[in-house]
Amino acid sequence: LLNFSRTSTTEFIALDVNKIIRETLNLVDHQLVQARIEVKLALDDQLPRIKGNAGKLQQVFLNLVLNARDAMESGGTLSVRTSVRASHGTRRVVHVSIADSGAGIAAENLTRIFDPFFTTKAAKKGTGLGLSVSYGIVKEHGGEIEVESKPAMGTRFDLSFPEAVAETKLEPKPEPVTPRQQVV
Repeated sequence: LLNFSRTSTTEFIALDVNKIIRETLNLVDHQLVQARIEVKLALDDQLPRIKGNAGKLQQVFLNLVLNARDAMESGGTLSVRTSVRASHGTRRVVHVSIADSGAGIAAENLTRIFDPFFTTKAAKKGTGLGLSVSYGIVKEHGGEIEVESKPAMGTRFDLSFPEAVAETKLEPKPEPVTPRQQVV
């Protein structure tokens, strides 16, 4: 909680995406347990660093995880994967997939989910800003965000970020994190 609440600078440095994901999941671990959600992690240990802002990226991951929790009212599975993909340029691409086994999103709503103030949640359950803000943050990081969803089948968000160039300032050495999540 202290890591999340720290004042975030707008400085972009070379970051370990896996570390940010683990910290985010630790932040909401109790909520996921209470909601009977099993977390399956498949994080690639060979990920290159990306150039970004840890606080902003944590906001994106937190939003996606909490939306997944809300979509799984009776519990379910949250799968988080990272991998490295080839790119068309000189840099590789870091891929993050966050998928849930929840209610899914109706086809007619898929084109609007990144619109400001659009929400399918009940009154007073959401502002409709989370995905819009997340979209902006991902774009600010030179990344892409896509969604695939089917009603009653769940939703998957795929994010991609270019790896950091060699001269990017490095983040401080990470502290060890011991999540409860199941590694697959």
